Amino acid sequence: MKIGWRLWVLIIAIILSVLAIRPSFESGVIVKSVEPDSPAFQEGIRQGAHILEVNGQTIEQVSDYADALGDNNSQIESRRIEIKTTDADFVFFTNESLGLTVQNKPRTRLKSGLDIQGGARALVRPEQNISDSQLSDLIAVSNNRFNVFGISDVKIRGVKDLQGNKFMLIEVAGASPSDLENLVAKQGKFEARIGNETVFVGGNEDIASVCRNDATCAGVTGCFPAQGGGYVCNFAFTLYLSPDAAKRHAEITDKIEIDYVTGGQYLKGNLTLVLDDKIVDTLLISKDLKGRETTQISIQGSGNGVTQEEALADARASMHKLQTVLITGSLPYKLEIVKLDTISPSLGGRFVYILLLAGIAAIVAVSIIVFIRYRKIKESLAVLATSFSEIIIILGVAALIGWNLDLPAIAGILATIGTGVDQQIIILDEARRARMASMRERMKRAIFVVMSAYATALVSLLPLYWAGAGLFKGFAITTIIGITAGVLISRPAFAEMIRKIEE
Repeated sequence: MKIGWRLWVLIIAIILSVLAIRPSFESGVIVKSVEPDSPAFQEGIRQGAHILEVNGQTIEQVSDYADALGDNNSQIESRRIEIKTTDADFVFFTNESLGLTVQNKPRTRLKSGLDIQGGARALVRPEQNISDSQLSDLIAVSNNRFNVFGISDVKIRGVKDLQGNKFMLIEVAGASPSDLENLVAKQGKFEARIGNETVFVGGNEDIASVCRNDATCAGVTGCFPAQGGGYVCNFAFTLYLSPDAAKRHAEITDKIEIDYVTGGQYLKGNLTLVLDDKIVDTLLISKDLKGRETTQISIQGSGNGVTQEEALADARASMHKLQTVLITGSLPYKLEIVKLDTISPSLGGRFVYILLLAGIAAIVAVSIIVFIRYRKIKESLAVLATSFSEIIIILGVAALIGWNLDLPAIAGILATIGTGVDQQIIILDEARRARMASMRERMKRAIFVVMSAYATALVSLLPLYWAGAGLFKGFAITTIIGITAGVLISRPAFAEMIRKIEE
């Protein structure tokens, strides 16, 4: 049987889709992110490195990586860690975290969305109406804040609803929503005041640099039991002011008298640190700083906890947050979290498994029904092959354009399968009608019905692209890709299959 050009187009599309998906059977873990100035960064490990072994242990998945590092004795002053990658071998002598975040090596080029790999999603709305350019500025500042805070794999994009309201859709893979609430829900307005006068604010205008990841000028200074129970840990880090902020500091302190009641070591005024209109700490000002243009200031604070470990973790988190706000400055607008979701990766994986199983079962069931109705095994196999080919083409296009497959996108694939089967039934019925017209004419009528249904579906799907502030975008795009590929590639190929079977 001679293969027509429509079938060749389908075969070529399937081959190209498989190449775009690029299935792989390699094991191991991939470096997802590397913290700046960490031991791993200094040794040359970068994002995308493929880790094969840790301390001689073969690494096939993330749990193997965690177990290999957990076998080291954390009580000794320094430990030897050997990491073998596909490019080079690395040896570390440290008791600190390597600063690596890893993930299982992807088996394909397909990207999974937040619903599948787990994480947190926030739909955020500014409390005032802003323009498109202002929304772009807000996204840029928010990205900078997440990057400084050390949160990796963050996706922030601007979205709109059908009423034209503007939102930020923030997705953090593999994280809890606490970081989103801390960094997004609050504007992060920082001020250092002496009395009612502002000495400096957070951001590049007043802050030259902030000491981070350097034990000589930043860290926890000590922990001790609290009076009411629990523990308190203090932290301190060095802040470097701009010349204008240092001059402002000198002008304000020059007007403050020395407090001789307390021994004459400090000024009567205090430096008050205020974050989001709440006092973070109050620092004494040494008499030596009176009227002096100093560009170096020590910022102090504390953390609390039931145990010393909890207090230490709280102190480090508070210091990290304060450093972040000082570096990035405040967000340009107050924000409101409209919707905050937490996605479990195991739950997402379970959903995917159930949906794919349901899709395969539906295709097989439809093929059986087609066989019972038309009593032809070839036509049933044609329906089965066409449906599977459409799935491969959709996944290939998704891999080619880098589209994330989330649960709405998978639902779109299932909807495409259902639409495709309906249209294949139309083609089958047209092929078996009274033979008053030629087979070619009947296929033309069937394709016309298919094209009409496609136009109707396309028009109805377009509003979903913007509906719900972009939360249904995955469903809309995946379904549009599926029905478009079906109309242009698989439906004509299926019609040609049926025509040759009937003839």
